[in-house]
Amino acid sequence: MTQLLADLILVVHFAFVVFVVGSLPLIWLGTLAGWNWVRNFMFRSLHLAAILFVTAEAVAGIWCPLTLWEDALRGTTTDKSFIARWIHTVLYYDLPPAVFTLAYVAFSTLVGVTWWRVPPRRRQ
Repeated sequence: MTQLLADLILVVHFAFVVFVVGSLPLIWLGTLAGWNWVRNFMFRSLHLAAILFVTAEAVAGIWCPLTLWEDALRGTTTDKSFIARWIHTVLYYDLPPAVFTLAYVAFSTLVGVTWWRVPPRRRQ
């Protein structure tokens, strides 16, 4: 049962990452294509809050609670973040945590610039 819960947390964590990373290109593509939903205030607020949360964790040196919870359920510990583990698994390449923190800060900045250049709209 604990492995099933750990797998569920992994799926939720992965969906969160897809939301954060995938939403940004969709916002720009949707702007060019004239998709109104990419300016939805709630969607955009959740996207901004999500990346700011991740960035704040990284800057503060805090491990993601989902990573810690999954590891606890699996009976393992790691010195890598969720993203670092996935990148290591996929690319077999290891980077220092500071590289990921810099990437999160840069991505947050890009999301902030997008918020300014493609502002969300509230419903009237």
